[in-house]
Amino acid sequence: ISQPFVNSKPPSPLFSSSLTPYTFVALTTEKDPFMNNTSGKEKFASALEDFVESLSDYVSTEDGQWTIKGFIDIFKNIYTISADTKIISKILEIHIFPKILQFAEENKYKIILADHQNYYPDITFEGEDGTRFAVDFKTTYRDPSNNEFCNGFTLGSHGEYFVNRKSTKNIQYPYSSYSGHFCLGIIYDRINSEELDETKVREIGKLQSLVSVIKNFQFFVAEKWKIASDKSGSGNTANIGSINYIPDIISGNGMFSKLGESWFDEYWMNYHTINVPDGKGGNKKLSSLAEYVAYKNGTATLIVPKRTNKK
Repeated sequence: ISQPFVNSKPPSPLFSSSLTPYTFVALTTEKDPFMNNTSGKEKFASALEDFVESLSDYVSTEDGQWTIKGFIDIFKNIYTISADTKIISKILEIHIFPKILQFAEENKYKIILADHQNYYPDITFEGEDGTRFAVDFKTTYRDPSNNEFCNGFTLGSHGEYFVNRKSTKNIQYPYSSYSGHFCLGIIYDRINSEELDETKVREIGKLQSLVSVIKNFQFFVAEKWKIASDKSGSGNTANIGSINYIPDIISGNGMFSKLGESWFDEYWMNYHTINVPDGKGGNKKLSSLAEYVAYKNGTATLIVPKRTNKK
């Protein structure tokens, strides 16, 4: 995948009324040599999937609790970890990082960490032939009212570096230089607030009796396009949202999974930029996969419906 261009293909007749002019962004047929490395991507994905199978035992006690119990000071006092998801996410990343290094060494990959906190991806794996793979850590918790669903997560930006695939803005290397974009995901249960007292300080001798803030880990690996939804993942920021039905996440059965990666790319390149009729005599910004597939004369039956957690 290389630099985007303006596609001259006419839109579907369904949307051919007089609309505000737009620039439709599509993918060129010119391929970056590393992006076309399908066998390398499959090999990397298979190795990463095998690797994560061991992580649950690495981070868990025999009863499924997190082995991390809290912070310790020089006086051997233990302070409970906050249930804040950002704190949990960062500590989990630190916890499994030695295993990530071991995986890279065993599979002959070099690791490049993001230069800045807001850069994509969290980790770049680079093979001996220069092939690169992007891996982002994604953590989320199960819905306590229905454990088949989780809170969902974001899958990176659909902004500058996603649209302009040669850009280096907020990304370690240009998007087009990666052969695959993966999520290493962690789904867990949160402990009930009644079981957790963040105000107490414990002595190290009582470590085994402390309740962990999270438990029951499930690790997964997925290419991000395979678990994407068609909606933004975080308020006003330009982030792609995930699906949140756990069986579909684990199996890579997202909304674009039958349409293919090119549909995912073009949809999110053009998200909220194309005007379509609103059915009331006016226009609106295209913001659903069903609208986009109709606009492009695609096959609507290939859209995988996003399951919702109806109470």
